[in-house]
Amino acid sequence: SCNHVITHLPSHALRRLFYAKIMRFKLSPTASVFMGTHFENPSYFSMGDSSVVNARCKLDNRGGIEIGRCVAISEECCLLTAGHDPRSPSFTGDLIAPIIIEDYVWIGTRALILPGIRLGQGCVVGAGSVVTQSVEPFTIVAGNPARKIGERPRVLDYDPYYRRWFH
Repeated sequence: SCNHVITHLPSHALRRLFYAKIMRFKLSPTASVFMGTHFENPSYFSMGDSSVVNARCKLDNRGGIEIGRCVAISEECCLLTAGHDPRSPSFTGDLIAPIIIEDYVWIGTRALILPGIRLGQGCVVGAGSVVTQSVEPFTIVAGNPARKIGERPRVLDYDPYYRRWFH
């Protein structure tokens, strides 16, 4: 299976080929998905230029995940697009909603992004944060639940693209 074999291949090129041809993901040629990243299934996933998903992230893409350009997702983040309705007596009524991450977003290590969240352009999610509501552009949030703690400059011009050997 993808998560037990492909994600552990120490070759970006082989993983990218599998994601593009078999999983049908839309990946920019300069997008990087590091080893150990777990995808829930072959549902919609797209990733823009120079964006990076670091090692050991969980991407529950059942509801779809769209990642813009120059996005940095740190190690061990969890993006959930599906869950259960806690008010359902039978634990049914799956909640499924896409996650949209706009350009120049930075998500810190071990952050959790819940279904239906939009992370606005240039925003930052602090390490270990739990994002329960969409985040406005250029806003810095942190905590559980994530709350605004600051703002970023309105003009961002950097390229987080990188690849490490055997990762």
